[in-house]
Amino acid sequence: MTIQMMIAIAITVVMIVLIMMDKLPFGAPPLLACLLLVIFGISDIAGAFAGFANSTIIMLAEFMAIIAALQKTTLIVKFKEAMFNLANKGGMRSYILIILIVMLFTSLFGTGSTAFYVLTIGILSTLPYNKKLPPSKVLMPAGFAANHPLIPFNTALQYGILIAVLKSAGIGENVSVLKFAIINVFLSAGFLLNCILQYKFMPDHPIKGQEDDQGKDPEKVAENLVKLPKWKENVTYVVFIAAVVGMLLQGKIGDAGYAIAGLSVAVILITGVLSFDEIRDAISAPIILMSAGVIGVANALGSTGLTNLVGKTVAAVLGTNVNPFVLIFVLCILTSLLATLTGTNIGTVYVFAPLAIATCTKLGIDPRAAASAIVMAGWCGHFLPIDGMPALILGTGKYTAVEFWKFTIPQYFIRLLFLTVGALLVFPA
Repeated sequence: MTIQMMIAIAITVVMIVLIMMDKLPFGAPPLLACLLLVIFGISDIAGAFAGFANSTIIMLAEFMAIIAALQKTTLIVKFKEAMFNLANKGGMRSYILIILIVMLFTSLFGTGSTAFYVLTIGILSTLPYNKKLPPSKVLMPAGFAANHPLIPFNTALQYGILIAVLKSAGIGENVSVLKFAIINVFLSAGFLLNCILQYKFMPDHPIKGQEDDQGKDPEKVAENLVKLPKWKENVTYVVFIAAVVGMLLQGKIGDAGYAIAGLSVAVILITGVLSFDEIRDAISAPIILMSAGVIGVANALGSTGLTNLVGKTVAAVLGTNVNPFVLIFVLCILTSLLATLTGTNIGTVYVFAPLAIATCTKLGIDPRAAASAIVMAGWCGHFLPIDGMPALILGTGKYTAVEFWKFTIPQYFIRLLFLTVGALLVFPA
């Protein structure tokens, strides 16, 4: 191991520790790491901050603005009304339908949308107590459903990260959006299976003491959410569809696919759906800074030869007869565990995926299977209430630790099993 490798590792560790300590604003540690890479001569300015010119980051920023516009439409009101109607009916059928509705709306907002899961859990917390379907019985599964799209056509964030890590590792084979979506379907199917199996075991207690104004007057909340005239809503839907189509065609039309999403944002600005300040806030969100900064760190780890070294070492330890399923499943566990402990999904994926790709390459296993699974595994932790979504679910639902773990631990392993199976079926070893 060279001096440069050791310095790169030290800088990466410092970044992860700073993220875990949560003393600096979200997104700041990777930027600090990029500066340290330049100071210690591991990378130049252009290399360390290459993430800010990365097509994936640009696309992600564009979709952040589009999603901000979607949050102003009546879709959110219909979403709320549907859940209330089903909760009043009660029963297992309503339980499953509420979860499916959340998953359907997640298809629009995408996996990992903080704004959507906060909104969803807030709405779920206002459900009236009904013995046939207590809010405590549905809040946890439906809350986690905000991370699992029913029809995964808006995979801009995760798909973009997948393409970025494959390119940085020098993998030229193409991964279509459709194949990546199929793997997502397996993941969502595993999640849904766990929800169905857990129905009879979910706790029955009212959710009391909510101080959130959003939950005290559902009708008032609905009125406040509707901010756009009908024609602006229609514009928002059209540009969202155009942006998704552009992403789907990116493999054929190249960077023009990303540019279509940018033009969609321009239409949103020109028509007044969002103000310039709102768009600026969306495209410069902390998650953008985090993503862009971590790309520079991941590239530095690769340029020093560390990624290749780790791949060779792991391959040598495992030997040539390792089962691809076991390998990818273990890699998914390690990725999701680190993402949970550090609180940074994107950062963990960008650091860990290149190492897994190098390992699979040395073992003769299709690295696209591992890369696809690992990217999604970054959003498959949630068994510890130390991240935003699980912590919010635990607190809002007034669950005990035992009640929480009874649902999340089986969910954790079932999802990763389905994810691994899906990845290997789409990209056989």
